[in-house]
Amino acid sequence: MNPENTAPVENTTGGRGLLRVGVYLSGIGRPAEGAAVRVFDPNTGRLLQEVQTDAEGQIPMLTLDAPPPENAQQPDLPRPFNQYNLTVELTGYEQAAVTNVQIFPSATAVQRVLLTPLYADVLIPYPTLWGDFPPKIPESEVKKLPFPDNLAVLPQPVVPSLVVVHAGVPDDASAPNYTVSFKDYIKNVASSEIYSTWPAEALRANILAIQSFTLSRVFTEWYRNKGYDFTVTSSTAYDQAFTYGRNIFEVISDLVDELFTTYISRADILQPLFTQYCDGSRVQRDGWLSQWGSRDLGEQGYTALQILKNYYGYDILLKQAEKVEGIPLSFPGVLSVGSSGDAVRTIQMQLNAISKNYPLIPRVAEDGLYGEATAQAVKTFQQVFSLPVTGSVNFPTWYAISDVYTAVSNLA
Repeated sequence: MNPENTAPVENTTGGRGLLRVGVYLSGIGRPAEGAAVRVFDPNTGRLLQEVQTDAEGQIPMLTLDAPPPENAQQPDLPRPFNQYNLTVELTGYEQAAVTNVQIFPSATAVQRVLLTPLYADVLIPYPTLWGDFPPKIPESEVKKLPFPDNLAVLPQPVVPSLVVVHAGVPDDASAPNYTVSFKDYIKNVASSEIYSTWPAEALRANILAIQSFTLSRVFTEWYRNKGYDFTVTSSTAYDQAFTYGRNIFEVISDLVDELFTTYISRADILQPLFTQYCDGSRVQRDGWLSQWGSRDLGEQGYTALQILKNYYGYDILLKQAEKVEGIPLSFPGVLSVGSSGDAVRTIQMQLNAISKNYPLIPRVAEDGLYGEATAQAVKTFQQVFSLPVTGSVNFPTWYAISDVYTAVSNLA
């Protein structure tokens, strides 16, 4: 890791950003109540704020100084984010330290901290648009599948429940592997690769490129067929930037929850395209998405699909993975007051299981009837897990409930 990517630079003012912190004892299924969260200036070491987590492991939203918003709109302006250091302490657990949490103006950063005896300190490098990272090694966007008769092990593109990330170049046997959920991996990469303050359609385009890139690695079992025991690496020369334990951004998290089963392909192929990209300022390549260029197109009113077609060709399509590994049931459509059936009963059962660890969520009758009590339980879940509070189970809420239910069941 280049030390220039992590060296503290004096924070600036001109904007204000938000920080949300969630602290958990052994995964998302068990919140840590009463943990002391402290925010420090990385240059002076001065304590800026100190708060305690509530019964859900959350702290009140913190407001912190950030640079002027315009710094994120051009590649040659001063640094567009401030950095802060966090410590988290709870009796009976080792102190956790997160270094260089990034705060952008008018954006919400989300930092999850896991308090376990083996929790390692986290040092967050600069985003790839600001730091000095090796450029990607070009590869074919459509892979020749390394199986007999060119057949894939997977019959169709699948969203995996987990991704194994190798924290280094492929041949670095000393680098650790981290196992994270697919959505958490995409949120981490997007928060490392692009700026959360960009137009929403530019963010969507970049997230879809990151997802398709990743699903290509999954579908072709790229590294496992070379004898490695991981899905993808954190090396920007080979794959995408990833820092275990780094903060993410709420707007990116919400978009990934919305888009995580979508990938880029073409009508005549099954596999996700290997959608490579570059910053578009220091490095430019034909057929690759330009990150800064996508930002400019988003400002001009282009949709995410129009942005993607501008770089990958006008014959690309957005497709949906037909299966999500590890999720009990696929999304059945929006559920709301008046809905009924097995899907409603599933949601009621999962919410009741989750409420054992998150007691603010009220228990409901598992009768398959979506009434006001079920709507209130859904609203509380949405509040706890930072989802739009609607009382209806839409696509992001369905999979968020499934994710947390799976985590709670694994802890039981």
